[in-house]
Amino acid sequence: MNPYKIAVISGDGIGPEVIDEGIKVMKRVAELDGRLSFEFTHFPWGCEYYLEHGQMMASDGMEQLEKFDAIYLGAVGFPGVPDHISLWDLLLIIRKQFDQYVNIRPIQLLNGAPCPIDNGTKETIDMLFIRENSEGEYAGAGDWLFKGKPEEVVLQTGVFSRKGTERIIRYAFETASDLGKTLTSISKANALNYSMVFWDQVFEEVSLEYPHVETASYLVDAAAMLMIKNPARFEVVVTSNLFGDILTDLGAALAGGMGLAAGANINPEKTYPSMFEPIHGSAPDIAGQHIANPLAAIWSASQMFDFFGFEDLGKLLLDSIEELLVTKSALTPDLGGSASTIEVGDAIVALIESKYVNNK
Repeated sequence: MNPYKIAVISGDGIGPEVIDEGIKVMKRVAELDGRLSFEFTHFPWGCEYYLEHGQMMASDGMEQLEKFDAIYLGAVGFPGVPDHISLWDLLLIIRKQFDQYVNIRPIQLLNGAPCPIDNGTKETIDMLFIRENSEGEYAGAGDWLFKGKPEEVVLQTGVFSRKGTERIIRYAFETASDLGKTLTSISKANALNYSMVFWDQVFEEVSLEYPHVETASYLVDAAAMLMIKNPARFEVVVTSNLFGDILTDLGAALAGGMGLAAGANINPEKTYPSMFEPIHGSAPDIAGQHIANPLAAIWSASQMFDFFGFEDLGKLLLDSIEELLVTKSALTPDLGGSASTIEVGDAIVALIESKYVNNK
């Protein structure tokens, strides 16, 4: 049995703290199960690396990463390094060059997790966001003309190719079909009269191939309102890069907070490694205090198990997270507890061990 080779970029702030707990959990699951094993290789890239070397990753970083089966990312961003540098010179390079064009973010309210709205339950908040991850509003196209002059002009151009738009929408239809769920497209065609009109057109075209999938389409502002007022409307959701980024942060607030927000950046063809990450950011204000919530990092590890074809193990991790939330035996301060990051990781390991033995 060849081990899965995982590149670990713990990154900045609380990244190393939460990723360590995710690795602890993954190793223990592999030991218990025996069907798989992992080989972790750590890379010291991120903002500290930038401050020392003038770049967020090594010059041959992409060549180094290409040989791995997956990438496990902690967080990037730290005071002293502009956000556009930390994002564009590491995370977005990986997403784009490795054609990780599918971003998957579950918005799922587990039992025991806090929810800020009255009608929020496990049954009403259960969404799967599929976000276009390689172009759109984050294509990086544009120009900055006449800098510093009165006629200064900035152009930020969204890029929506036929290939990129159709493949993400088709992926969403396939997912909705497999799960037996509805599919909602979110756009803004009334204002964005080229890109979003095109998006809606492609969605309609592809929908003809999936007559058994019930569909809906909302403008992004209406969708944001409905996610609060009637979240049960949304099951599988497909949207563009920018709208998906914004709405999944709203979704994270509905589903327990950023400490429970996980994300996967997928290259479905497996030509390149895919990348799995908690999406809560580096939280430099609490770095080193060992109070960061590792559950999002562990949830993203669950997504990695799913991607490798071990859905039963992915569910084991998710069930363990839910039991911890219900029993409240070890929760970090953001969830109302007093446990440390390491104590939460240890508690998840103990739950996994108990569940694994009982299921055998």
